[in-house]
This record gives sequence, C-alpha cells and structure tokens, in this order.
Amino acid sequence: MNTLHSTSRRDFLRTTLAGAALLPTRGATGLIAAEEKGTLRAESRVVIARDALLRGAGSAPGSSVDSRRMLALLDRAVQALFDRDRPLEAWRKLVRPGERVGLKVNTLGGRGISTNPQLVEAICERLQEAGIGAADIVVWDRSSDELERAGFHVAMGGNRVQCFGTDQVDYEQELATYGSVGSRVSKILTQRSNVLINVPVLKDHDGAGVTISLKNMYGVIHNPNKYHPNGCDPYIADLNMLPEIRTRMRLTICDATTAMYEGGPAYKPEHSWQANALIVSEDPVALDSTGWQIIERKRAEHGLKTLEADGRAPRYIATAADAQHLVGTNDPARIKTIEI
Repeated sequence: MNTLHSTSRRDFLRTTLAGAALLPTRGATGLIAAEEKGTLRAESRVVIARDALLRGAGSAPGSSVDSRRMLALLDRAVQALFDRDRPLEAWRKLVRPGERVGLKVNTLGGRGISTNPQLVEAICERLQEAGIGAADIVVWDRSSDELERAGFHVAMGGNRVQCFGTDQVDYEQELATYGSVGSRVSKILTQRSNVLINVPVLKDHDGAGVTISLKNMYGVIHNPNKYHPNGCDPYIADLNMLPEIRTRMRLTICDATTAMYEGGPAYKPEHSWQANALIVSEDPVALDSTGWQIIERKRAEHGLKTLEADGRAPRYIATAADAQHLVGTNDPARIKTIEI
C-alpha cells in the first residue's frame, strides 16, 4: 500500500476508516525517554492550530469539516510542533518504518463530540507516507459499536488500516498496577501497537472537570468506572504511569474541531462550539493544562462559574505533573504555547 499515489491512498483510507459516507519495538520515547537520558527539555511545546474555514464560510452547527483543509491543518500543527518545513520531515521524526501504530480515539459522544474521522484519515495518510504499513495502523477505542456510531467503519484483517474496538480482542488477563490503579489493559495496545498516538477531544466532564488527553486513557482499561471518585484524582495520573501506556505514548493530537465547555462527557449541543482547531503536543499534561484554560475562557464568555468554583477543578493534572509522576508539566513557565 505504500506504493499508492496520494490520491488513491486517500480514497482507500476513506473507505476503510469512515462509515458509508467517508469514511520490532522502539523503546520509551517523548518525555520519559528524555528523562532517562537526562535531556528533558526546559519547556514543553503545545501547538494550537486553527482554521476558521475548516467547515466553509457560514457553515451551520454540526456541519462536517473539509478533508483537504483538515489535512492542511494537521500539517501546520505537526510541522510547528517539530519545527520542520515539510510535513513528512515531522512525521519521520515521530515514527519509523516497521513500527505498529495505534490511534486511540474517543467515540463516547457519538457523532456530535467524538474524534473526527477526517482527522484520523489525515493522520493515517501521513503515517503511511512516512513508511508505516496500512495494516500496521489500528484505529481503536473500547467498543466497535461506539466507533461505528461516531462515523468509523470497523475493519479487521487485510492490507488496510485496521479499525475496531477492544471488545473484538479483549483485555490482558494480568493486572497492570501503579499507585491506586490495578487494571487489565487492552490487547490492542499491548499486542498490536508499539507506538501510541492519542487522539482525544476537547470537552468538559461533570466529575473530572475536563476530559482531554490524560483521561482518554480510561478507554484503554477494563474498569474505568472504578476510578471516578474524587474527580478522578489520583487515578488518571496513576493510570498514565502504567508502562504499557507510558512507554508507547508518542504524541497527542487533540481534536478541537468541535468542543464542549459544559455538560460533558455526553454530547450537549447547547454547550458546544465550533473551535475549528487542533491542539498538538508530546506532553499530555501541558496539553491538558492548555485545554483546561481554553474551556475556562469559553465558560466565562457564557457567564458560567470557573471549574474551581463549581467544585470540579481537574486536580489530576497537577498530580500527573508532581514529583511522583512526572508525566509532563503544568507549569506555565515551562509551557511554550504556539498559536498558528
């Protein structure tokens, strides 16, 4: 499939990834690898890339994004993050041929507030151009039914991008443990991917405050309902310390094309807005800190209390950054935000 030209490859991805209408390991990477080498960056980069015309001029609420503009938006975001002039230079810095890449999407909210199939299509296109085989890419979440409801088409086997839920392959039998967490991890993560690209959405959460990149890992384990007390703190931070997750996590591409500032995690159209943006970082804590502030500003625009005043500030973000976790940084002085 790597021999396909760009146009035919895109057609192939559409039929593989999105419903009827669209549809050898590498060691620890990112922040954890930098820590091990003693080369941790003084700052974490978070890119916010926007396109006001992503859905076309004067588009109605709920309208779909333009696939070509989505690919261009992704290119700008990833190039800015890795400071490269061409998109493939950036992707080749991220992945290597022979690796198996899992794209952990978020489909809980259905078509209204889930990871966009057009974004996943664009990521898969660039991964293949960077040398990753189509069959070595798997788009996944907890449930195949949830993937279908969000606009994806389940596909297993063959020389194509794979797309299915953990319900098709089950979880590991042994518990993975860290701190307060003991969970069975999806076999899609442990047996079918050695690189993890996190593709969450930007939205409010009625208990945790916000659900962005760190909390999207609740879709990796068999017992997420166990970890919702106390605003999910310290459970989210501990979960992201599991080596099955942390040694594979390479990048977060947050889908903020449609975002929610109140009423989550279920889709509430009255509390959603078309942000027409992607938020990209190698540091999930820095990304969540940045996304939290975007949601707070939107809440203020609508006269809502801050999440702190509402009794649900996402304290797990600070826990994930503390000395016992070091998943990333929430220190504004160490976060470089690049808006393009």
